[in-house]
Amino acid sequence: MDELAGRSCEACRAGAPQVTSLQCEALLEQLPQWQLIKVDGVKQLTRIYLFNGFLDAMAQAEKVAEIAAQENHHPVLLVEWGKLTVTWWTHKIKGLHENDFVMAARTERLFTF
Repeated sequence: MDELAGRSCEACRAGAPQVTSLQCEALLEQLPQWQLIKVDGVKQLTRIYLFNGFLDAMAQAEKVAEIAAQENHHPVLLVEWGKLTVTWWTHKIKGLHENDFVMAARTERLFTF
């Protein structure tokens, strides 16, 4: 995961290639807590983190927002009482790019205690 988190995100453009199924499987091996889901036919990476109450979950969401802003790559963040759900995918290509896995690894690194 550390190697993945250390990779650079590349600027993504419409028409950029999505990761292949084989690439996706290999990258997911480095992110065992993350799940591959499909929403309206679009592959996405998601993970739920548990915290102590709403304010703690909100503070943790702000940490994800900071790393997202640095790369201009923004996830869906769902904050509930004691829970933060983070979902990454690339809107421009309607699917998963290597950047999504890099950002998932960076998110994981934020919360690895």
